[in-house]
Amino acid sequence: MTSKNTICLWYDGTALDAATFYAKTFPDSAVGTVYRAPGDYPSGKQGDVLTVEFTVLGIPCLGLNGGPEFKHSEAFSFQVATDDQAETDRLWNAIVGNGGQESACGWCKDKWGLSWQITPRALMAAIADPDPAAAKRAFDAMMEMGKIDIATIEAARRG
Repeated sequence: MTSKNTICLWYDGTALDAATFYAKTFPDSAVGTVYRAPGDYPSGKQGDVLTVEFTVLGIPCLGLNGGPEFKHSEAFSFQVATDDQAETDRLWNAIVGNGGQESACGWCKDKWGLSWQITPRALMAAIADPDPAAAKRAFDAMMEMGKIDIATIEAARRG
């Protein structure tokens, strides 16, 4: 059954590659139905992959091979809550190591330009600490990071 709300992500002919990478990288993710174009269209030919249904961490998505007109931006990102440093490292390294790029404060981009926030739950707990000084120390530590280092965040939180 098709979800009532699906995130549609625009790709330049690489929707199936992206969906396959996400399915291999993230739990509760899979590639679903691949639809091929029934006729020629502005950025493709009859028989090319037009759309790909997939899920990322249980979220229904549709990859649309719409062509080079539109690019992903940081205005949209997937925020992935991680439970420990090993999971944080695995996901970050998978995205960046597959042609992606590092950014700041737990953000990175995959090779298709889609932004990801790899966010340890420990970071969220630290910046929500009821002690404003502890929260600020953790926040300031995060502001100096690319990939989040939980031990450093927790040390900053403790002071």
